[in-house]
Amino acid sequence: MTTNSATGPARPAATPRSAAVPRLRAQRRAHTPGRPRRSVLLTVVTGVVLVYSLLPLVWLVISATKSQTGLARSFGLWFDGDFALWDNLSRTFTYQDGVFGRWLLNTLLYVVVGAGGATFLAVLGGYALAKFRFPGKRAVFAVVIGAVAVPTTALAVPTFLLFSKIGLTDTPWAVIIPSLVSPFGLYLMWVFATEAVPVELMEAARIDGAGEVRTFFQVALPLLAPGTVTVLLFTTVATWNNYFLPLIMLKDPDWYPLTLGLDAWNKQAATAGGEAVFNLVVTGSLLTIVPLIAAFLLLQKYWQSGLAAGSVKE
Repeated sequence: MTTNSATGPARPAATPRSAAVPRLRAQRRAHTPGRPRRSVLLTVVTGVVLVYSLLPLVWLVISATKSQTGLARSFGLWFDGDFALWDNLSRTFTYQDGVFGRWLLNTLLYVVVGAGGATFLAVLGGYALAKFRFPGKRAVFAVVIGAVAVPTTALAVPTFLLFSKIGLTDTPWAVIIPSLVSPFGLYLMWVFATEAVPVELMEAARIDGAGEVRTFFQVALPLLAPGTVTVLLFTTVATWNNYFLPLIMLKDPDWYPLTLGLDAWNKQAATAGGEAVFNLVVTGSLLTIVPLIAAFLLLQKYWQSGLAAGSVKE
């Protein structure tokens, strides 16, 4: 290093920036707030769950297009050479003097009266528990939570013994009356009504001279529509797919729901001289799930908002 008497020690020669500063790795793109992160693993898992969920439905649709012999000679997830969907539909409604139509009407009866009644009672009970104070409210809450935790199959035998004592077995009431009780629906409406119906709105209606009944039907009930539809869908699916309760309550095939009737068709091949009608069982199963799929698709905007209600506290 050389020195200069006028300017002091000489500075070292400048080195190129690329040699002095190490090359930095490219920084990761910052996550934009409010924009969901992309996850390859989550996408793969979601795809596997989607395939797992839709595969039985695909098999059911394809199998409904096959005849009885076509079910045995063809691959399950592909069509047979003989397209027999229309013939299967016709035979399903005419087999055994059209008993499938009777089973369908029975199921609709159980759903309309049972599930509809359970929804109405859940809305009334949830609204009352959310907006009124009365002695024993904590005890009612404990009973409701405990009832949600009890499986319905555990109550089937006691319910049968009770109904046999009063002579209601082998009647539609043996299926309808137990379906009127929905602890989960009551709890869901309780939580939903707590946030959905403002107390100030109820007080304003009372100041204007509206009674409690009018306040409920004209003020609160429209606000409870998303929760009501959600409970209605849950109770409808539970009643539509109910199998064990009708199995122990009903003996007369004329009062069978679809679940019990299709099971009887499925089992008759194992009886002496019974006819194997697995193609009708598959076609009937496809017809059974069509109303449920249509209900979910038509009412999805209501039940999705009802499920999210109460999850975020403002």
